[in-house]
Amino acid sequence: ARRGLGLGAVGARGAVSGPLSGWAGPGRASRRLFSTRNILVELEEGAGVAVMKMKSPPVNSLSLDFLTEFSISLEKLENDRGCRGVILTSAVPKIFSAGLDIKEMCGKSAEHYAEFWRAVQEMWLKLYKSNMVTIAAINGNCPAGGCLMAVSCDYRIMAENPKYSIGLNETQLGIVAPFWFKDTMVNTIGHRATERSLQLGLLYSASDALKIGIVDELVPEEKVLNAAAATMSQWLAIPDYARQISKSMMRKPTLDRLLTHRESDIQNFVSFVTKDSIQKSLQMYMESLKQRKG
Repeated sequence: ARRGLGLGAVGARGAVSGPLSGWAGPGRASRRLFSTRNILVELEEGAGVAVMKMKSPPVNSLSLDFLTEFSISLEKLENDRGCRGVILTSAVPKIFSAGLDIKEMCGKSAEHYAEFWRAVQEMWLKLYKSNMVTIAAINGNCPAGGCLMAVSCDYRIMAENPKYSIGLNETQLGIVAPFWFKDTMVNTIGHRATERSLQLGLLYSASDALKIGIVDELVPEEKVLNAAAATMSQWLAIPDYARQISKSMMRKPTLDRLLTHRESDIQNFVSFVTKDSIQKSLQMYMESLKQRKG
């Protein structure tokens, strides 16, 4: 692996001067594109930065297919020696990601639930432990699993729009955020704020999210990507190996906790989601969504 958190293969690249110099964001000629049904990646080769756009309308739900494509796309960038940073954003208007696809948790087999949950774990593990600089450019609503993706990044920039919100609101759906969602949130905003957020299933407006620390910066909606590019430049000015080791030092205990308990976490999810009461609650929620659309 070209970015192992030891010192191998990064020292020379870590000292690159002027990262992102002259980069005006997406649209320059040195782009390399690759796309799946749900994910579009634009790699600016000169800058060493990729923009990863989620493109699964209407709400970028984290389905099994979406999660698989996300993990493969991120791994592809991780293994590309020319890529040092990723900006994660949405190509769907007004939504970053609405989180886990409820349809994947309703009326399916225990085997399917286990496969789905392993894919959720894999998405988080790849994003949270990435050796690249990861910046979330949050250009729409960001509840539940969308919030998990955002807080798993190194830095978060959110559109300053009073209609957009972010948070882990699982309890409002009658489900429970697992321990590693909780751990990631505690690492971001602290224990007390996380406890209150999880119990009440709070969704924070952009301004409140900035106050509590879920996001690091607010900018006008049309400037989110440019702000992410400017921030990326600052982060890439740090030698890779020093930044990577520092990141690993902070995040390794949280990652190791899931890796140690991964199978039991899958079993806990399957036993929880197969309960009649939970299936009924999820089905009622899906019905309410259908009525809203109708």
